[in-house]
Amino acid sequence: MSVIDIHTHYVPRGWPDLGALAGGADWPSLRIESERDAMIMVGSKEFRRIGSDCWDAEVRLKDMAADGIDIQVVSPTPVFFSYGRPGPEALKVSRVFNDLALEICSPAPGRLLPFAQVPLQDPEAACRELDRCLAAGHVGVEIGNHVGDQDLDSAGVVMFLQHCADVGAPVFIHPWDMANSPRLDRWMAQWLTGMPAETHLSILAMILGGVFDKVPDTLRVCFAHGGGSFAFWLGRMENAWHGRSDVIATSEFPPSHYLDRFSVDSVVFAPEPLRLLVDTLGSDRVMVGSDYPYPLGERPAGAVVQRAEFLDADAKAAVLGGNARRFLNLGAAR
Repeated sequence: MSVIDIHTHYVPRGWPDLGALAGGADWPSLRIESERDAMIMVGSKEFRRIGSDCWDAEVRLKDMAADGIDIQVVSPTPVFFSYGRPGPEALKVSRVFNDLALEICSPAPGRLLPFAQVPLQDPEAACRELDRCLAAGHVGVEIGNHVGDQDLDSAGVVMFLQHCADVGAPVFIHPWDMANSPRLDRWMAQWLTGMPAETHLSILAMILGGVFDKVPDTLRVCFAHGGGSFAFWLGRMENAWHGRSDVIATSEFPPSHYLDRFSVDSVVFAPEPLRLLVDTLGSDRVMVGSDYPYPLGERPAGAVVQRAEFLDADAKAAVLGGNARRFLNLGAAR
C-alpha cells in the first residue's frame, strides 16, 4: 500500500534576479544564511525563514522515509505566483520556477512529482505554460484561490480549468494573499483564520458560481487544508440555497449535489475534523496532505490518517494513497 502526500512545497536554493529578468521591483529573492538555512525576502522585507528541506531532494527523501511516505507532490510556494504583476512578467517568473522545480525533483523521479505554476491572470498564457510543463515532466498544476478580486468563477479561470480538464491535468488549489488588518496581525491569525476562510470561499465560488456546471466532471481538483471550514458549514450553505434562492441559487443544484466533484487534503491535525471530512465528502474524496516542510504542517506526514480508528482498512488505504493515485492518474508501474 503506497502512501502519497498530495500537499508539499518547494523553494529553490536561489534563482535569477527577477527584476532584471521580468522588470518591476520588490520581487522575491533568497538570502542564503548557511548551507541549511535561508530567508525568503520580498523586496527588502523578510517573508519566511526556510531550510534545506525546501530544495534538497536528499533531505526530503530522508524525511519521507521517516514518515513512511512513498510519493510527494511538490508544489510551488504561493508567494511566487505573481498574480498581481502584468501577465508577461508573471509568465517569465513561472517559467523560471517551473524549470527549477524539475531540477529539485530530478534526483527521485516517480517519488517527487512536480506541480507547475502558471500566470493565472492571463488565461491563454496560463494554458500555454501548463502545456509546456506537462510536456517537460510536471504532473499537474497548483493555482491560488483567487486573482485579485476575481474568484475561481471568473471567466478567465473557468477557461483555464476547462483546459485542465481537456488535457487531463490535476489541479491543486491553495489559499494565498489573505486579507490583512490590525486584528489579524496577532497570533498568526491570517493563517489560523484567513487560510480556512479563503479555502471555504474558493469552494463556494466554484459551487455557487456555477463552475462545476460549466466544466466537465473529468476535471480533477483538490483543495488544500481540508477544504477550510467548508465541511462544517455545508448545512448553512444548503439552507441558504433553498431559503434564499433569489440571492444565491446561481448554481443549477444545491451545494450537496457537487460533493463528488472535488477532493480535499487531510491537513486538519486531529481525528475529529478528519471524520467530519470523511462523513461529508466520503472516504474517496480525502487524500493525505502535510504542507511539508513548513512549521504549520503535519509531521509525521499522514499521522492523523494513520491513527484514525473510524477508518476501516479499505477507507484508510484509499485516503493514504489510492485516492491520490487516481487524482494523479498514476499507472501501476509508477
